Amino acid sequence: MSVKDGTSRDSSPGDLTSSASETVNRLLDHGMAYHRAGKLAEANALYEQILQISPTDSDALHLRGLVADQQGQHEIAVGLIEQALRLDPRNPYAHNNRGNALRDLKQFEAALDSYDKAILFKPDLAEAHNNRGNALRDLKQFEAALGSYDKAILLQPDLAQAYNNRGNVLEELKQYGAALENYEKAIVLQPDSADAHNNRGIVLQDLKQYPAALESYDKAILLKPANADSYSNRGQALQDLKQYAAALESYDKAILLKPDYEYLRGRRLLTKRLLCDWEDHESHCKQLETQIEHGEKAAKPFDILAVLDSPSLQRKAAEIYVQDRYPFRSTSPIPRRSRRDKIRVGYFSADYRNHAISYLITGLFERHDKSRFELLAFSFGPEANDEMSQRVVAAMDRFVDVRSLSDRDVAQLSRELEVDIAVDLSGFTHDSRPQIFAERAAPIQVNYLGYPGTMGAPYIDYLIGDHTVIPEASRRHYSEKIVYLPDSYQVNDSRRSISAKPCTRADEGLPKTGFVYCCFNNNYKITPGMFDIWMRILGRVEHSVLWLYEDNPGASSNLRKEAAARGVAPDRLIFANFRPLVEHLARLRLADLFLDTVPYNAHTTASDALWAGLPVLTCMGECFASRVAASLLRAIHLPELIAPTHDAYESLAAELALDPHRARAIKGHLQRNRLTTPLFDTRAFTRHIELAYSAMYARYRENMSPEDINIQRLDPGSSAAALGN
Repeated sequence: MSVKDGTSRDSSPGDLTSSASETVNRLLDHGMAYHRAGKLAEANALYEQILQISPTDSDALHLRGLVADQQGQHEIAVGLIEQALRLDPRNPYAHNNRGNALRDLKQFEAALDSYDKAILFKPDLAEAHNNRGNALRDLKQFEAALGSYDKAILLQPDLAQAYNNRGNVLEELKQYGAALENYEKAIVLQPDSADAHNNRGIVLQDLKQYPAALESYDKAILLKPANADSYSNRGQALQDLKQYAAALESYDKAILLKPDYEYLRGRRLLTKRLLCDWEDHESHCKQLETQIEHGEKAAKPFDILAVLDSPSLQRKAAEIYVQDRYPFRSTSPIPRRSRRDKIRVGYFSADYRNHAISYLITGLFERHDKSRFELLAFSFGPEANDEMSQRVVAAMDRFVDVRSLSDRDVAQLSRELEVDIAVDLSGFTHDSRPQIFAERAAPIQVNYLGYPGTMGAPYIDYLIGDHTVIPEASRRHYSEKIVYLPDSYQVNDSRRSISAKPCTRADEGLPKTGFVYCCFNNNYKITPGMFDIWMRILGRVEHSVLWLYEDNPGASSNLRKEAAARGVAPDRLIFANFRPLVEHLARLRLADLFLDTVPYNAHTTASDALWAGLPVLTCMGECFASRVAASLLRAIHLPELIAPTHDAYESLAAELALDPHRARAIKGHLQRNRLTTPLFDTRAFTRHIELAYSAMYARYRENMSPEDINIQRLDPGSSAAALGN
């Protein structure tokens, strides 16, 4: 989301010297009038005329520099203003505007120094105190930033920008109520401030008050129609409301206004995928690929998981994003602690509730060996009091709600609680907070489960995987050291219940007879190529149907149109609505075969199907996300359902429908393997991941840097060692 700060720029150069000519005075007056009216080219032309008459006119040099900065020529601006300051070193306005240009160049320390000089020469310059606060915010010195804004407000109580900027800092500190108050104060003082209305919308969106956020964005756009930030933010609010078509319109408007808008083309393509709108899909994918190859800020890492099956591009996108948004921030190393009997593991997540992550991992929390491990949960997701949140709280030694703490404060709390291993269960997913780990929350930091790929972050030490999701040939595309678990990397909870409530095909709108294919993956995972294959399968298997999850009516409508375009009757696509998990697991038994997607596989949805006894057919791609279902199938000893090619996937899907004996045999094989193979053996999985944690901790205690770790399968009643490569 794009936050707009109020940077105060002053175009008043102070009085001209008495020796200035009448012509220079006249040109300067006219130039400043143009400048105040926003006519930068006309103003600049007059400033240049002055410099032709008097090349050492400090006011003209300063104001030319200000124009250059406003036109985006920040380096030129710094050079011009520094020329002016050599002639007039005590000019507070020039120091202030030099600071603004340096801040635009992201030279925040130098900008701060300029603001300090402006204040030295004019202590009551409220604009300089305000801008000083902005530089301190850039440097993550939030308390000091608030102090500068307070000083600006003390000097100029009606300075709306200072209240707006104060709100920005409070928003970063997760003090949403106080931030909202400051934005509203800014709006009272300056009702036509588009930035304040935009930022008010961001806080309302943080508070999940999406309709109110939309009202604020609409007001910002009304006041400033060319405001790309507000259109982008409006699109995100609409996307959170699942109004994807409207979100797409807002994103398109933002890109029209600012074609190079950072990360928006990736989000736009994801939104089109949520709608199953595949117009110009291939060209959009190719454009993203080219932009990422060139190092551009084209897409957030999560947004391309279902788009580009290239581990090298996924790593590059992650590194671009981390370096830009979440660079390493910790200024103090964590002191080496004395050895304890228990390893203290902190699990960080936004999803401690009825959510896919908790469905998978809660059994692990409950089975951890509490004689050797102490568990802490750091929760920064929405408040919940449901079945899974209650189980998580009960399983933990300590559960900490950190929603209202800043990222730095969360990291500091983790340090104070002496967490040895911080496990990030969110990665780059919704409501994630990578900055906590950029602040170094623990001496050992781990990426696990929530994000299926590399985070490209130098402060994430390990990624937990297996030899299927990260084969040796792809190892170089992961910035973390890899922990290779012996079966599947994915934990599962063997205590999940399945509803005993009767469930029939008629209840779900399925035909009484005929083969039922299904895919309950999110709509954005469906590619045009996969849909082509599915339609050919339906064409080969008479009376078969495809049962899909309906995330939104727009996607359902588009998929039916795409089916008709491929010669398949639209009514052969049947859409399922949301059900509570126990009921969903029960209805999965009505299907005959789960058809997976590539390049973003079924993950939790594949585990759900296998737990319910429904076979999953997959095809491996190159990236982590495209190899998860294969990992699960190998762990449940059904490798025959891993197709080597798309053609083999299509043929096997049709063959199983046309050979009922073979299909029944695979279902029987799955049923026998369900509780006798590693995939759903939560107890064994727990021992394996504990071996991994112990190996990480041992390396740390021996002052050894992280290295790849191989965990050997632990046979019942035996012990095993972790092997480092």
